[in-house]
Amino acid sequence: MPRGRPREFDADVAVERAMNVFWSCGYHGTSLPDLLEATRLSRGSLYSAFGDKHGLFLRALDRYIDDALARLDLELDPKRRALDGLRACLAGYVERTSRARGKRGCLVVATAMELGAHDDEVTRRIQRFFRRMETQLTAALMRAQAEGDLTDGVAPSVVARLLLCLLEGMRVIGKTGSDRDVSQAAVAALIDRFVK
Repeated sequence: MPRGRPREFDADVAVERAMNVFWSCGYHGTSLPDLLEATRLSRGSLYSAFGDKHGLFLRALDRYIDDALARLDLELDPKRRALDGLRACLAGYVERTSRARGKRGCLVVATAMELGAHDDEVTRRIQRFFRRMETQLTAALMRAQAEGDLTDGVAPSVVARLLLCLLEGMRVIGKTGSDRDVSQAAVAALIDRFVK
């Protein structure tokens, strides 16, 4: 017969609620009482399910990264024309970094700034996220090149790095209330540099 009581909560829901608290307050700005209130878990249940605050944070960061990469996969779907996917990806970032939505920023970028230099587990996750994002952008740009949509001499890997820096930079600038029209114009100007 199994020992102990079965869990009476949905771990995925608890992780999502915790993710939203960490996203709003940062790792150090989030207290255990904040997490207990948000997740509606007892201290014992939280520790039993996630180990500690850091364990729950890693699960929340993984959730955020998985959601962001799934969105990127959808936007850059190889079944659609590559340039259309790239435009959809860039338009999505403009929307996510504008107005009230933009002020929340990006959990990955905030975590990189807060913990990246001091936490190896966090650093590995952030590096994986940026590598995967850059790889997906490079693949889309290579497809756009094969489809004849890029100007001659464009190196997909170089443009992918440039796009990665632009997109994550937009997340930082969005924290201060980025102007949607200016962001849209910046994205359009960049696309015009490498598209026929």
